[in-house]
Amino acid sequence: MSEQFEMVPGNSLITKTPEEGRQLAVKMARLVIKATQPDSAIREKLRPIYSEDAAMLISVGQVVATEFATIAAANNYWR
Repeated sequence: MSEQFEMVPGNSLITKTPEEGRQLAVKMARLVIKATQPDSAIREKLRPIYSEDAAMLISVGQVVATEFATIAAANNYWR
């Protein structure tokens, strides 16, 4: 049976500051990885591989940037 967890922590994208928004984006990106590969042993085994691959690291950055853009829009860009 797979572990159940919130894909949007606290069920809200609203944050007080852009920094909190960025932290939420990183957390959400990590949850995407966890949902995609729920086996923690496999994630641990793969970490050394992607941690030394520039293209994979750039891809991670793109996922975080996409999550952050969504959070920023939800927060009306903190205006």
